[in-house]
Amino acid sequence: MSVLAHVGGAAGGGPTGSGPAGGGPAKPPPASTRRGRGRLLPYLLLLPGGAWLILFFAVPAIQLGATSLYDPNGSLATGYAMTWSFGNYPAALSAYWTQFGRGFLYAGIATVIAVLLGYPLAYAIAQRAGRWKNLMLVCVVAPMFTSFLVRTLAWKTILSENGWLVGVLQDLHLLAHDGRLLFTPVAVVLGLTYNFLPFMVLPLYASLERLDGRLLEAASDLYASPARAFWRVTLPLSAPGLVAGTLLTFIPASGDYINARLLGTPNEYMIGNVIDSAFLVRLDYPQAAALSFLLMATILVIVSVYVRRTGTEEVL
Repeated sequence: MSVLAHVGGAAGGGPTGSGPAGGGPAKPPPASTRRGRGRLLPYLLLLPGGAWLILFFAVPAIQLGATSLYDPNGSLATGYAMTWSFGNYPAALSAYWTQFGRGFLYAGIATVIAVLLGYPLAYAIAQRAGRWKNLMLVCVVAPMFTSFLVRTLAWKTILSENGWLVGVLQDLHLLAHDGRLLFTPVAVVLGLTYNFLPFMVLPLYASLERLDGRLLEAASDLYASPARAFWRVTLPLSAPGLVAGTLLTFIPASGDYINARLLGTPNEYMIGNVIDSAFLVRLDYPQAAALSFLLMATILVIVSVYVRRTGTEEVL
């Protein structure tokens, strides 16, 4: 036994040898090294998303800002010179302030209608659907599996003068016999509401689904009526979802141009239509870039004020 122990000790650094030469367990890294790795981990996780945003958002935004300051008298054929023409901004705003106002008006109306339609639907799915919850969620999301363009073209068929909806409204005397829905502001707002309604319903559902039913029971025990319990308990607790839904509806709707182009006339064109035309038809890149920056800045101001007034900064 002593010989075997001696041989084992000579080959492996002893029965209780440690360290690299001994073949035993390696020493753990010092605590400072572990803390350093722990501090770096969040930044490493943020690196892919941050690189994506820098490459596909920050860099194009900087380029767009530079384009908005080009010489407005240039052209695509002769080239644009950087003349730091800050006058492009007031000139663009004064020329198209009507489309700016119309875009925010239509988006605001569509957002309000989406709230009125989406909140009861989200509440029913979250609190009353039971085993039908998943099916109802699929029904909400299913239209998004179809192209945005195809959905808008479908509304063009529904709202046409020979469509069933116009016929029903005329039979109910809610629409004149020579009246129409297509190519009107009503059609544009309906298209915006339909296309962005899922973005209202899903955040509301997420907030309402987490609602603790015991709070409503406590409100009932304190003799609160169902309406009062809704205003004092349900609505405040679902405020983050409501704010997120309104932002996800209003922001893309205010810059949309497909609905106004397919369901409206030039009299219903929004600022998105003007930007699209300036970039792709008139090739007036400085004005198009200036309008884009004005739109982004206005939306940023509106969103900041809205979120601060509602007291739900955490949704951002």
